[in-house]
Amino acid sequence: MRVDQPFVRRSAPLSAQREREEDQPLVMIVDDDASVREALSELILSAGFQPVSFASTRELLDADILDRPGCLILDVRMPGASGLHLQSHLAENGIAKPIIFLTGHGDIPMTVQAMKAGAVDFLTKPARDQTLLDAVTAAIVMDGERRAEAAIANRNIERLETLTQREREVLHQVARGRLNKQIAFDLGISEVTVKLHRSNVMHKMQAASIGELIRAWETLPAQMRQAGAR
Repeated sequence: MRVDQPFVRRSAPLSAQREREEDQPLVMIVDDDASVREALSELILSAGFQPVSFASTRELLDADILDRPGCLILDVRMPGASGLHLQSHLAENGIAKPIIFLTGHGDIPMTVQAMKAGAVDFLTKPARDQTLLDAVTAAIVMDGERRAEAAIANRNIERLETLTQREREVLHQVARGRLNKQIAFDLGISEVTVKLHRSNVMHKMQAASIGELIRAWETLPAQMRQAGAR
C-alpha cells in the first residue's frame, strides 16, 4: 500500500506537468558551429529559459516545434538555407516567430533586410551576454503577446461563425457606427428587427456593451470583416 500510493498521486500531475512543459517558451538556436550552440545553450539555461539547438534550418523545420511558444536565435550564413531564407520562409507560411539574428558575418544590407522583415534584433558575434538575453526576453514577451492576441481572435472567430448572415450584416453596420434606424433603412428591414438582431449578436459574441462588441469585431481578420458587409 505504501508503494502504490505515491504512484497514484504522481500519475495525474505527470500529465499536467507535460502540458505545462509544452507551454514553456523554447529558445530555438540554429547555428552550424557546435561550440556556439553549446555556449548559447548554457547561457540560455543560466537565465532560466529552455534552449533547443539545431545545426541547420532544415533540422529545425524537421523537428516540427515552431508552433511552441518562444523565439529563434539564427545565424545568417550556414550550409543550406540561410537564416534570412528561413525568416522569409516563415513569413510566407504565416509563422510569426520572433527572430534574433546572431552572426559573425553581418553587414548593413543584411541588418536592414532582417529588421525590415520583423527581426527583434541583429547582433554580431561575440555579443555581450546581457545584450543577447535582453533580446531573448523581449522576443519571448512579444511571442506571448502575439499568441494571446491570436487566442482572442480565434475565440471571436468561433463566436462569429454562430451568427446568421443577417446578424453578420447588422454587426458590420454597428461596427461602422450606424444607428438602428440607419441600419434598418440600409438593410430594408424594420427598426424593431434590427434591435432583435443586435441583441442576438451581443449575446452570441458575448459582448456586454457596444464598445466591447466593436473591440471583438476589430480582432477579426480583415477578410472576415469585409465579408460581413455582404
